Amino acid sequence: RHVADFQLSVSSVIENSSSACLAQDLHLQAQQLAERLKCDSVVSEISAGPGTVNFTINRELLAKTVLQQVWKDGSEYGVKSELFSTHPRQKAVIEFSSPNIAKKFHIGHLRSTIVGNFIANLKVALGHEVVRINYLGDWGMQFGLLGVGFQSFGNKEKLKSSPLQHLFEVYVQINKAAEDEHTKKLAKDFFRKLEERDEQTLSIWKQFRDLSIEEYIRIYKRLGVHFDEYSGESFYQEKAQEVLKMLEDKGLLQKTIKGTGIVDLSEKKDLSTVSTVMRSDGTSLYITRQFLIISFRDLAAAIDRMNKHSWDTMIYVTDKSQSNHFQHLFQILKLMGYDWAERCQHVSFGLVQGMKTRRGEVIFLEDVLNEVRSRMLQNMTSTKTTKEIQDPVETAEKVGLAALIVQDFRGLLSSDYQFSWDRALQSRGDTGVFLQYTHARLHSLEQMHGNAELTDVNVACLQEPDAISVLQHLLRYDEVLYRSSQDLQPKHIVSYLLTLSHLAAVAHKTLPVRGSAPDVAQARLCLFHAARSVLANGMKLLGITPVTQM
Repeated sequence: RHVADFQLSVSSVIENSSSACLAQDLHLQAQQLAERLKCDSVVSEISAGPGTVNFTINRELLAKTVLQQVWKDGSEYGVKSELFSTHPRQKAVIEFSSPNIAKKFHIGHLRSTIVGNFIANLKVALGHEVVRINYLGDWGMQFGLLGVGFQSFGNKEKLKSSPLQHLFEVYVQINKAAEDEHTKKLAKDFFRKLEERDEQTLSIWKQFRDLSIEEYIRIYKRLGVHFDEYSGESFYQEKAQEVLKMLEDKGLLQKTIKGTGIVDLSEKKDLSTVSTVMRSDGTSLYITRQFLIISFRDLAAAIDRMNKHSWDTMIYVTDKSQSNHFQHLFQILKLMGYDWAERCQHVSFGLVQGMKTRRGEVIFLEDVLNEVRSRMLQNMTSTKTTKEIQDPVETAEKVGLAALIVQDFRGLLSSDYQFSWDRALQSRGDTGVFLQYTHARLHSLEQMHGNAELTDVNVACLQEPDAISVLQHLLRYDEVLYRSSQDLQPKHIVSYLLTLSHLAAVAHKTLPVRGSAPDVAQARLCLFHAARSVLANGMKLLGITPVTQM
């Protein structure tokens, strides 16, 4: 029994259809409607289901249209759909990744990096202009400690060769002494000099920052991620003072008895919801995006980006513990008279538990990348085909990353999940490894039989149910892109690609190219080419580089 291509729910077209409308009435109306509708050159069959009217498209037309469209649009297939025709092209600023210099690059930063990269890729594919910003934690009291620590434990060679690792080690060492009054005083002095723009102190800080960014760029490259701008809290020193003055001038800044600066966000102005913006000693709060503390720097950064980029939408990608922070940030901007605050959006994600490497806790992003590469390489070496791969290490990294990304993107972003290396790296089942395996397999099919040519394809040769299932699925790709563009959730695309891979795997078994009559072989080759093309497009949106050998 075949599955219809399109389905109309009768209740959606009946006036005043209430839930009281009995199922049997709906079924009867569906039958009556189906009988009155006529088939034509496009629709070959119309039938009634339980409360639905089902339409089957002329099979040859389906094959011809889908294959031609995939062929013609190439990497833009699905994106050129009329679903997007009414969408204006926009400019989006996306802030993501945003690690703290000298601190751990924890798994939350990894999630922010791959989620932000996905959103940016999707927006670019849909024709929007995107500015990718990495807002580094590069200022604050910890740099006072770090400066003092470096003077005591620092090593210039180590700083040059592995800055992230070395600064982290120095920070851990100096933190042990941080309770000591003398160390505290030195750290305060160092940071005061930084704030006063003392040249020698600034040049030490600048070296920490520049070398860290250089290393980040190298590591992000392994992830296939890039940024247009490396910004940071340090950029907004003077501008934060301007924001303070604006809040005072507009009468929004109030002082508590203890001298803490707050902004009243309550509707009745009864201080039932306040946001703390200033310590009692007058210093602007450093960005601790926990506990509803808004730093002037965050406000200054948002205003500055609007002035600089004139964006239509600005998206912050961080974990869900910071939701209140952003709600308050947007509310304060609105109180300051910035109506564009309504076009700011916080895309939040849940926590990942249990990601450890063989050496223990994840401290650096590189730990994760090396771990996934070595585990994948081990899995590949144990299968007999790997010897023929030209660059097994590179392939292992790309396949391993696909595994990581698919495991992360399978559910709703806001849900927490338990990470498992074994589950992520399985070659069978719904994993990134399976997507890569399918892509490589379809690629080698094309290599083996020469590239398909669409010009002389006899679509009458693609009437088997397994071929139709692939074609029907390819037809739906634009709907899936549309859903992801609406809610910015990658899971729609992930589940679409996994289904596509399963359907292609079945078709690969039941519709052999080798040994078939030339026109049948050619038609099947075209079908597999289309499946591989759409699979590759979707994988690239997710931030996965498709491999051609595995």
